Amino acid sequence: MIILVGPSASGKSEICKYICMNFNFVKFVTTTTRSPRIGEINGADYNFITVEEFKNKLKNNEFIETVLYNENYYGTEKRLINDRTVLIVEPNGLKEFNKLNDKHNVSFFLECSEELRRNRMINRLDPKEKIEKRIEIDRINFDKKNIDKVDYFIDTSCSDLAKISNEILDLYNKKLSN
Repeated sequence: MIILVGPSASGKSEICKYICMNFNFVKFVTTTTRSPRIGEINGADYNFITVEEFKNKLKNNEFIETVLYNENYYGTEKRLINDRTVLIVEPNGLKEFNKLNDKHNVSFFLECSEELRRNRMINRLDPKEKIEKRIEIDRINFDKKNIDKVDYFIDTSCSDLAKISNEILDLYNKKLSN
C-alpha cells in the first residue's frame, strides 16, 4: 500500500488520483464526518457519514486509526485494506500504520511551501476564513519533528503529476524489492 502524508493542499488527492488512473491502484476511501466539497462523490472521494455513525463504527472497533482533524472525524476502516491501494492519512494515522510493521506499506511525506499550498486552497475554493486556520494547524501537525517514521520525502512544488507520481512508484517498487 502507498501511504501519502502531507499538510492541506500538498497534492495528496491529485497524486492519488493520478496513480490510481495510470498504475492500477485503487484509492483507499477514508470515512469522514465532514461535508463533501464541490465535486466530491460519496464512496469515491470519502465515505461521508454522520458523527453518530462514525462513533458506532468506533465503538465496534472497525477502524485501524481515527483522528479529529479540522473539527471533523476521519477513520481508516479495517475492511478496506488492500496492497494495491493508495491511502491518505495525517501523522497520527501514519503512526498507527507503522505499528503494523507491514513491509508492503510504503509511506511518503508530501511537502511544498505554505504560499503554494495557500494558493491551491484558494483555487479549489476553500473558504478564506478556514485557509489561514489550516495553515496554522498544519505548521504544528506536519512539522517534520512530529512525523513518525516515513520512508520518503517528496517535493510536490512542481505541477507535473506524472513526474511526481513516477517518482513515488519508482521508490515504492524499490522499497518492496529490498
